[in-house]
Amino acid sequence: MPHSTNKELIFGIMVGTAGISLLLLWYHKVRKPEKAMKLPKFLSLDNTFNSITLQDEIHNDQGTTVIFQERQLQILEKLNELLTNMEELKEEIRFLKETVPKLEEYIQDELGGKITVHKVSPQHRARKRRLPTIQSSATSNSSEEAESEGGYITANTDTEEQSFPVPKAFNTHVEELNLDVLLQKVDHLRMNESGKSESFELLCDHKEKFRDEIEFMWRFARAYGDMYELSTNTQEKKHYANIGRTLSERAINRAPMNGHCHLWYAVLCGYVSEFEGLQNKINYGHLFKEHLDIAIKLLPEEPFLYYLKGRYCYTVSKLSWIEKKMAATLFGKIPSSTVQEALHNFLKAEELCPGYSNPNYMYLAKCYADLEENQNALKFCNLALLLPTVTKEDKEAQKEMQKIMTSLKR
Repeated sequence: MPHSTNKELIFGIMVGTAGISLLLLWYHKVRKPEKAMKLPKFLSLDNTFNSITLQDEIHNDQGTTVIFQERQLQILEKLNELLTNMEELKEEIRFLKETVPKLEEYIQDELGGKITVHKVSPQHRARKRRLPTIQSSATSNSSEEAESEGGYITANTDTEEQSFPVPKAFNTHVEELNLDVLLQKVDHLRMNESGKSESFELLCDHKEKFRDEIEFMWRFARAYGDMYELSTNTQEKKHYANIGRTLSERAINRAPMNGHCHLWYAVLCGYVSEFEGLQNKINYGHLFKEHLDIAIKLLPEEPFLYYLKGRYCYTVSKLSWIEKKMAATLFGKIPSSTVQEALHNFLKAEELCPGYSNPNYMYLAKCYADLEENQNALKFCNLALLLPTVTKEDKEAQKEMQKIMTSLKR
């Protein structure tokens, strides 16, 4: 058969195939017009749809709605995972940039039989103390890490410590303190940002002696939360958050009527959620709210609890529609709160402790600005300027209030 005939035959087959495909598409479009119209209705965000419950949606169009929601959840999970991976990659690149220039010098020292001693800041040494190798899944290993860190299992501690610098305070004789003196000293030290790492070290030195004392246990969990705040390394933060959460959970099991145990469990759940996917973030948000409410019942005069409750209410009031629907899928109801409810809690914290904190004033200003009560918003911005700026959170709050004041004066 001539070459030109082969080309004509192939061309004819291709045209025929295209024609059949077009015919099939036309057939599906004519036969199933209703299904093509249902997805736009589901995506509509009008008031009528917001009033329909999740159960009504499944009853009306079970197959389409459930599959669509599952796909939305999968897409959001993947996006969240991608963002987390990008942050970790940035951290690794930053570390490599710092390390590579010193690599040649390190190799020369090693080949020459020298022992290189790296200078490490006291604060960084405190963070690194007895830090075990962190696995890729911090949450699944948090219980095992907490066993070793909290002093409940110590078989591997010595070998782990060899991999990290040990502060001088742990190489000398430690003064033995009785429990009351220790707790007073720890509480006094953490009143200042600079004393939090020393407070953590002190608790670590006494963990074997007082590990079963409830007042010690919740303070030890709180100290892990402090180290989370002080750390700038992602893996370290994840490590501290997971161990602290596990220790506070153990404290709750030992003393379910102790409000401080519930308070710090709630806080540490919030820290752990920073490293989780969207579904686990919602799960931890539910735990945060549950234990915060318990703590408020047990410690009704603690201003920090009302500040945290205000933060929760303000965040929920700003949730997107899809985040609320996903929470409803997991827990059977849509989380709801308002800016007014958040404002009530921030005002309660101020009532219990006037001039409580810069961040509390910042959120008061935000709430009033959202409610278009500009005079009250400016009032709390000005009050915040009178407070000392001590912590990193204080500095961030001051910057945010400068932005609020600028926007209100326009």
